[in-house]
Amino acid sequence: MRRPSFMTGEEAAKLIFDGAVIASVGMTLVSASEEILKGIEKRFLETGHPRNLTLIHSAGQSNRDRGIQHYAHEGLVTRIIGSHWGLQPRWMEMISNNKVEAYCMPQGQLAQIYRSVACGQPGKLTKIGLGTFVDPRIEGGKMNERTKPLEDLVEVVTLDGEEYLLYKIPPIDFVIIRGTTADENGNITTEEEGMKLEVLPAVLAAKRFGGKVLCQVKRVAQAHTLHPKQVVVPGVFVDAIVVCQNPDEDHRQTSSWVFDPAYCGDLRVPVSRIEPLPLNIRKVIGRRAMMELEPDAIINLGTGIPNDVVGPIAAEEGILDDITITVESGVYGGIPAGGIDFGIAKNTDALIRHDDQFDFYTGAGVDFTFMGAGEMDANGNVNATKMGARAAGAGGFIDITQGAKHVIFCSTFTTGGLKVDFVDGKVKILQEGSIKKLVKQVQQISFSGLLARQKKQKVHFITERAVFELQEDGPVLVEIAPGIDLEKDVLNQMEFRPRIAEPLRVGDPCIYNQGKYGLKEIITAKK
Repeated sequence: MRRPSFMTGEEAAKLIFDGAVIASVGMTLVSASEEILKGIEKRFLETGHPRNLTLIHSAGQSNRDRGIQHYAHEGLVTRIIGSHWGLQPRWMEMISNNKVEAYCMPQGQLAQIYRSVACGQPGKLTKIGLGTFVDPRIEGGKMNERTKPLEDLVEVVTLDGEEYLLYKIPPIDFVIIRGTTADENGNITTEEEGMKLEVLPAVLAAKRFGGKVLCQVKRVAQAHTLHPKQVVVPGVFVDAIVVCQNPDEDHRQTSSWVFDPAYCGDLRVPVSRIEPLPLNIRKVIGRRAMMELEPDAIINLGTGIPNDVVGPIAAEEGILDDITITVESGVYGGIPAGGIDFGIAKNTDALIRHDDQFDFYTGAGVDFTFMGAGEMDANGNVNATKMGARAAGAGGFIDITQGAKHVIFCSTFTTGGLKVDFVDGKVKILQEGSIKKLVKQVQQISFSGLLARQKKQKVHFITERAVFELQEDGPVLVEIAPGIDLEKDVLNQMEFRPRIAEPLRVGDPCIYNQGKYGLKEIITAKK
């Protein structure tokens, strides 16, 4: 029987040769193989090798300090193919300063491309990304000037008269994964991991081209003692196993804690009363956005305002049993964590694989997705991926918004010093933001207003003072908040003049007052 070699993280790092293509599996700091990654970084800093690597990763994999931040050294990685760098400041700096070739692909397509490659296909064929910056007729997902003259990794393909995009990646030489337990024959389980991720597809994609699998685990079990249904990766596919020497530091369940059984489904903990969020601009935007919900809706939460406020508002208003919250990592139900721990949740009802979750998002599609936004333009295009030189990337934004039945963008109306107050059910602008977010043309098309209009997709852009609905002729101003002056506070703070609905609604003052605002009654009235 073929068995793996057991070694240290530094020994595993020595296996990697110059110019290798490495795929890394994880999300935020969940399932980060810190001991192996540290070994690679240490070897490079001491010897200059390995160098000129290509790094492929589906989700963002850092907590602003660890994870694939260990690769962020000029010369160590020449090309990065990923989806999101919002929690990876050194990578964003390298991308904006043209220190690396940088390609951005939608997170779901990268998570699923391993499946396509593993079964012998040339890449991932999909409609996801058409009309956005990853479309090769627009930017091809190239995130800086250094990358623009290079070859496209995305190709437009026509089948039966319809356009698709074909996403391609180079053959994988090494895939770095993490498990909880390995037996002596290399069989890997993931019982304490907070997500299922796309571990096996990535392993099989590497094996298609003769690549090697490096796995970090917490412990070793005797051969033939693991339950076969718990084995995620059969040992015959594993080449090297690193048993973590300091799990509290380098094998944490996620950034904020070492291990909590509630986050891997081994324990359901009593939920203490959730303190209501203070009445601020983010809560007000979330409250208005949630008024669009319908009973029994399956929803998705993006990072930023949605992930920070929708769950707490749902708890405060008593509607958690009326909707199902999902997260792109594969979470159904439960209490999602946020910030640097995005993607993990306690007390979940179900936890499926990362790549399988995107089958739902890009196929049937969620009923509602709540997403943050940086800019919206006169055509209904939305930019959430690149602001100035800061290239955060798409994450699952493109996959989820293109498939959702109803897309709700949550954003402040302006930014850069904006201050507001809420008095007697009215909005008062204390200080206007210096940067307009409703612009003539977005810097980067993360969401195609044209494609959404062609599909007759339901889309709202919701702010603290105004609500826009995407209609056939573009964004239409359909509602303003009480206390807001249409000309001064709305139209003068935009770079384009929208069509204004007749009549123009005035928003419900209830969302600007303290205490519950009656969301449960609003939703149940729609039955």
